[in-house]
Amino acid sequence: MRLSQENIAALNVDVERPGYDRAAQACGIVHFGIGAFHRAHQAVYTDDAMAAGDRDWGITGVSLRSGDVADQMEPQDGLFTVSERGSGSQRTRLIGAVQRVLVAPRDPAAVVAALASSSTHIVSFTVTEKGYCRTPAGQLDLAMLEPELADGATPRSIYGFLATGLAQRRAAGMPGLTLVSCDNLAENGAVLSVLLNAYLDRVDPGLAAWFRRECACPSTMVDRIVPAVTDADRQQIADTIGMEDAAAVITEPFRQWVIEDRFAGPRPRWEVGGAQLVADVRQHEAAKLRMLNGAHSALAYLGLAQGHDFVHQAIADPTLRPLIEQLMRHEAGVSLGSDPGLDIDAYAAQLLARFANSALPHRLAQIAVDGSQKIPQRWLEPLAINLAAGRACPATLKALAAWMLHVRGDARVVDDPMAVQLAALWQSAGTAGIVTTLFGEQGLFADRWTVTDQSRALLQAEVDQMAAV
Repeated sequence: MRLSQENIAALNVDVERPGYDRAAQACGIVHFGIGAFHRAHQAVYTDDAMAAGDRDWGITGVSLRSGDVADQMEPQDGLFTVSERGSGSQRTRLIGAVQRVLVAPRDPAAVVAALASSSTHIVSFTVTEKGYCRTPAGQLDLAMLEPELADGATPRSIYGFLATGLAQRRAAGMPGLTLVSCDNLAENGAVLSVLLNAYLDRVDPGLAAWFRRECACPSTMVDRIVPAVTDADRQQIADTIGMEDAAAVITEPFRQWVIEDRFAGPRPRWEVGGAQLVADVRQHEAAKLRMLNGAHSALAYLGLAQGHDFVHQAIADPTLRPLIEQLMRHEAGVSLGSDPGLDIDAYAAQLLARFANSALPHRLAQIAVDGSQKIPQRWLEPLAINLAAGRACPATLKALAAWMLHVRGDARVVDDPMAVQLAALWQSAGTAGIVTTLFGEQGLFADRWTVTDQSRALLQAEVDQMAAV
């Protein structure tokens, strides 16, 4: 039996149900990138808010490319389960917040209509770093977006859909929207605002002025480990709930959402589920990006090189754990400066315990995807801060060397939007020249971090040593 609205009553009794009438809810949120993370995070917080009495915050999910998630969720009427796995415990709940899932290439007009709907107040995003279409310097890559910039072209990116939807709202005299980025970008709301402004200035300067006046882009920090679901996981979940759930997600018990309290209109009471509404997100997001995400990326590239498959295996490796502790406590942590509200040692200890959760196998290969888009904020920013202050960063440099060897592409397919370019740079520069090619004064990442002579020698030594293995 397949999970659906009709079959809810047949679920096993221990599965928690939504505490509200789904049929009575209008959609107030359009979410781009309805993958596993969104379903385990923002959809859960929204489910909590509606269970506490909030109304009309159903979610319209949008897949920008693949129809896989829609094919999983639409036959289930948008329903899915979230299983929280800790050491010796599991909690499974049914989430009812998602009302429908659209596939943008199949029905772009429906996506625009959802954005222009009078019931929509919030648009949120988990499109990963590459979904923002940025150059290595962090600017909007208009060349990448050229196919949709022509008059009458069908939207393809978040910017094209937003521009069309916002134009319809302005023409109808409707209010603006709150655009909530939930991706791992430093000051993600400000980044989204700048990039969308650049796009709108190109296609419709009047709409750009309306956007700046009527819309808001609060920054956020999101945190929850959500591994890819395996066939074995699906079978275990089917045994637990008593039916098939093609859209099931598994995650850890921990979750965190810090949101800048700046909205253009109404919002759900996400704080009911534990979200924090704050005046400034920056310290929270910097700690998460550099300590959690930075350590995750280091574990991915170093762990894969050591033959590990999962995070809990890599963190248990006695050769890797001290490096990760060094990176978190003495490199990423100290780059954050002094903040009385942030206990670096306690946060690092919490992260190490989460990484060691063997009940939640998290594939290193999943974390290693799109590294070129992630390392600037996870490693290069704290490197620049620490080295300017005269602090050495041996663990970060070792992790950076492991990433460099990873994207050479010798032993595996590299899943990265810059994979072809990086492989070509390796081919032309070779082992002896790749550090300068990537991080020298004219290097590919020079706008984010330019290697010093001392760091160049240390990084080159790590690359040489790893390349020789």
